[in-house]
Amino acid sequence: MKRFFIFMFIVNIGVFTSLAQEIIVGAERVEELNKYKNKRIGVLVNQTSYIKNTHLVDYLIENNFQLVKIFAPEHGFKGKADAGEYVNNDFYGTEKIPIISLYGSNKKPTKEQLALVDVLFFDVQDVGARFYTYISSMHYTMEACAENNIEFVVLDRPNPLGMYVDGPVLDLKFQSFVGMHPIPIVHGLTIGELAQMINGEKWLSNGIQSKLTVIPCKNYTHSTPYSLPIKPSPNLPNDLSIWLYPSLCLFEGTPISVGRGTMLPFQQIGYPNFKKTSHTFTPKSIDGMSKNPPFENKVCNGYLLNQNSIQSAFSISYLIEFYNSYSNKGAFFNASFFDKLAGNSTLREQIISNTSENEIRKSWQMEIEKYKFMRKKYLLYSDFE
Repeated sequence: MKRFFIFMFIVNIGVFTSLAQEIIVGAERVEELNKYKNKRIGVLVNQTSYIKNTHLVDYLIENNFQLVKIFAPEHGFKGKADAGEYVNNDFYGTEKIPIISLYGSNKKPTKEQLALVDVLFFDVQDVGARFYTYISSMHYTMEACAENNIEFVVLDRPNPLGMYVDGPVLDLKFQSFVGMHPIPIVHGLTIGELAQMINGEKWLSNGIQSKLTVIPCKNYTHSTPYSLPIKPSPNLPNDLSIWLYPSLCLFEGTPISVGRGTMLPFQQIGYPNFKKTSHTFTPKSIDGMSKNPPFENKVCNGYLLNQNSIQSAFSISYLIEFYNSYSNKGAFFNASFFDKLAGNSTLREQIISNTSENEIRKSWQMEIEKYKFMRKKYLLYSDFE
């Protein structure tokens, strides 16, 4: 808890930019990229995939790498598609390099789509939450590369939530695209460390292992605050939204709005029939952020959250409050989707049975400790403990 408030204090005083400039992300280590100049390269990238002021795709083209395929995750290559929106294939630039959507007709690259690729670079900014689907796209692409004997290279980036671990560990009975691995909601790994865990624990199909290389960041530790220079997806526009995301995303399995359709998504919560509060918001369709959001054009009562609003870095206090205040409790949970986000049915059942927040948190601590022990094997950077 203390670590959380220190982190949020740093956000407020605006020193992240200078801290981020000291960190060299994997994609910026061009001496490592140059080792692949004689290879036919595929990339899995989006709007976050920058080397300084140049997109990785442009850098590879301008420096005469043999770029043959571009793959893109949820939200598309430019990061402007809605959550869950189908994304079509496309082409890039005058070179007409194929852009293959992994959030369209298929989520896993096919053998035909990987044709001509010798090595695949993954360079997508993650936010450190289990249900953020970029890590699912990484999993499927690692798996496809392993099946087709293609080297998979992760250009690592810092985890903005990398300084803690919390939340229930996923029960594989609830495995889905919004939760593929038996890890906590806040996993405390960079994308490169997670790739090593997926490979090392043999979580790919049939225990197959990828030919994996991680190009790590320099000057980064898990205690290093990091502000993302580019928003990682349409509805995570700033540091506060990213910090609130693990807690508030669980509301997506309920009728409660998390502010989609406003300029403060994942920073406010409410619905029209909530008790009268000093804060209201009215969701609207916003192109490039949220089309047809819940409660569109309806005034919602609720809370505007800030660093002083939540009790811990990962909190279920608001979830419990909104459940208790909801008049039709039988309609509060979309059980199937909520359980996939939570990673089990236990959390929903505990809230329904009026289990206290402290007791709920205690219930996942044993699994958290087991996970932390496993996690140590895959760390590339000094830890927060």
